[in-house]
Order: sequence, then C-alpha cells, then structure tokens
Amino acid sequence: MQSSKAPAPMEVEIAPREQKSEGTLPAKPKFEPLKAHEMSDGRVQFRKVSVPPHRYSPLKKAWMEIYTPVYEQMKIDIRMNLKARKVELKTRSDTPDVSNLQKCADFVHAFMLGFDVIDAIALLRLDELYVESFEIKDVKTLRGEHLSRAIGRLSGKGGKTKFAIENATKTRIVIADTKIHILGSFQNIKVARDSLCSLILGSPAGKVYSKLRQVTARLAERF
Repeated sequence: MQSSKAPAPMEVEIAPREQKSEGTLPAKPKFEPLKAHEMSDGRVQFRKVSVPPHRYSPLKKAWMEIYTPVYEQMKIDIRMNLKARKVELKTRSDTPDVSNLQKCADFVHAFMLGFDVIDAIALLRLDELYVESFEIKDVKTLRGEHLSRAIGRLSGKGGKTKFAIENATKTRIVIADTKIHILGSFQNIKVARDSLCSLILGSPAGKVYSKLRQVTARLAERF
C-alpha cells in the first residue's frame, strides 16, 4: 500500500555571512625603481665610436666640451683609445637611465660626422632628434664637373643656400664631399632633404626657396 503522507521538504540551512573586518588586506609592497646597472644584471654596457683621420685634431680641441656633459650630466664614462683611435663609452653604477649610453654614442658620432658640439649636444637634451645621411649619387649619378656644380648649388655663394635651408627647416646640415648629413626632427629632416634633392636634380635656388617658404608656412600653421 502506498502511504498517503507527502515526503517532508528538504531543510536547507543558510550559514550566516561572516562580516569582513576592514583593514585585513595586506599592504601593497613598495619596490624601489631599478637602477641602470641592475636592469642589465649588473653588466657594464659599452659603445665604441670610430674617429676618422680628419676629425682627430678637432676632437683634441673640443675634448673637454664633449667630456663634461657626457661624464657629469649623463653619468657615462668616456675615454679616448689612442691605439684603436676610437672613443669608448661605458655605463656606471650611478647611471640614471640605460638610454643615456646610446644618446652619448649618438652625440659623439654626430661630432665625428662634422657637426659642431653646440649643435650635436641637442641629441643629449631632446629625444626626437636624429641624424640622417645620404650621398649625392643616391639621388642622381653625377660625375666630374656636374658633381662639382651640384655641390656648389647645395652650399650656394658663401654657404648662403645651406644656411637658408637650415634656418627655414630648423635643422643643421653638413656637406662633406659627396656625403650629406642632416641633424633635426623627423619632419624637419624630410623638408630639408626634399630641398637638397631638388638642388641636386638641377632646380635653381630661387625656385627651391619659394617652395621652402610655402612648406615652412604650412608647418607653422599645423603646430
């Protein structure tokens, strides 16, 4: 016989919630920022910059101007290896930033390319500066007198054309034989390079000036 009694409902006991007391979480750990030599596991990093023969005498004269900001401000050791004819740079235990080593190497390299110390030192101060190099033959293959005339067009009478491009684009230009080096920000280098390429290809200076005026006015409006 089936019993007429219904099954008793299941009893569920609800455990009372434990109230979390405030301040039970552990305090956040405080880590000191890693120093440059600790980030590289204590290894000393090196850079070497070759000294071309024609920059040996200027380097001797300007050595203290190069040495002082590199050693005292960037906290990078620097020395001249007379046997290998190279400037050697290395990090120290008190170097504040790893990138300082590469900045100093770029600064010394810019001086070796022919830039003045006053101009090259901007590479230590600002992050967005670069040095771009190219040759005249990369733009157009020229030989003999045609090459000489192209170099003459780039500098202008007494360097007038070169100075005009430098001042308009806020860059620095070094013309070393058939090599051209430009120091500046990415956008400014592009404008200066376009002007120099136009001169190499045979454009008269007046036409390049007017185009340069338009481009620099546009850049000034943008910023």
